[in-house]
Amino acid sequence: MTDLPILELRRIEANVIKPIYEEMVAEVGKAAAQKILGNAIRKAAIAHAQTFAERDGPERDMRSFQALYSLWTHGGALETEELERTAESFHFNVTRCRYAEMYREMGLGEIGHLLSCNRDGSFCEGYSDKITMERGQTIMSGASHCDFRYRYEGEG
Repeated sequence: MTDLPILELRRIEANVIKPIYEEMVAEVGKAAAQKILGNAIRKAAIAHAQTFAERDGPERDMRSFQALYSLWTHGGALETEELERTAESFHFNVTRCRYAEMYREMGLGEIGHLLSCNRDGSFCEGYSDKITMERGQTIMSGASHCDFRYRYEGEG
């Protein structure tokens, strides 16, 4: 783990990924390049979440997951409207996403969903098999907001 804000970490990663992605597109085509990149980012998100899972231990639950929220919103990276925060659910809308803005400014708007949005559900997989996420839309794909709906399916 790093002490850098997640938004800055994503900017650094994107600067490294951009020329690699462009080369992959030239060599294997856009669809194959996006599939490879998407798979790699998904695996990285799961591994990242597993470091938090190990730190938080077997008692991790929705409350410990909610405590991680500030990592992604740090420094105004996300502007959100919180709708519900309980031991079983965490629902919020993102009304401004600086990740999406950054990727568009970098000329990476077409893969921004792979670099950030697709991490969200994968992160749940690595953190706890009891936490699931549903999202019907994203700012990255042109919607007015992202609708995050996390659920915890504990025992009982």
